[in-house]
Amino acid sequence: MKNNVKNPLKHPEQRVGVFIDVQNLYYSAKNLFGRKVNFGNIVEEAVAGRKLIRSIAYVVRTESQDETPFFEALYKLGIETREKDLQIFNSGLKKADWDVGLTVDAIRLAQSLDAIILVSGDGDYLPLVEYLQKSSGKQVEVVAFGETTSSRLIEEVDDFIDLSQNKAKFLIADARKKTKRAPAVKRHQA
Repeated sequence: MKNNVKNPLKHPEQRVGVFIDVQNLYYSAKNLFGRKVNFGNIVEEAVAGRKLIRSIAYVVRTESQDETPFFEALYKLGIETREKDLQIFNSGLKKADWDVGLTVDAIRLAQSLDAIILVSGDGDYLPLVEYLQKSSGKQVEVVAFGETTSSRLIEEVDDFIDLSQNKAKFLIADARKKTKRAPAVKRHQA
């Protein structure tokens, strides 16, 4: 078992890659807090002043393409997108899974990186973490919401950033939801 004290080496010349499981973060933020994710702030925090080599968000396209402005916003933040169409089966079941694609990219790009940062709490990435650490000697870090992150994943990685610890920085209000405003208070002039 690994020591849970995390103090990974982070220095300005360290080359990092950020791999973002958008669906994992989106649904965690939505279900936990009813809010959206500030991906720009997350990448900035994850990189921590090091050399960002690649930042890739794994996203799902729907037939309506309502997500296009979101994809454009990611691009403007310097985050590449890998897009996949939503699969709809005859039974009505919908599937949008990027685990394998993200894993292949992380392994493929590992040779040019010192640290791999997974932005996901999905325990399915445990074999990837173990491979990158043991076979490739890479530092692996995870950034996600603590409440929805696999405890085994937290145990195994070299560093874990819990986004729930700073909601103001990592969450944004859903602009589509109407918020109730308190009625205006009349002030009497004296």
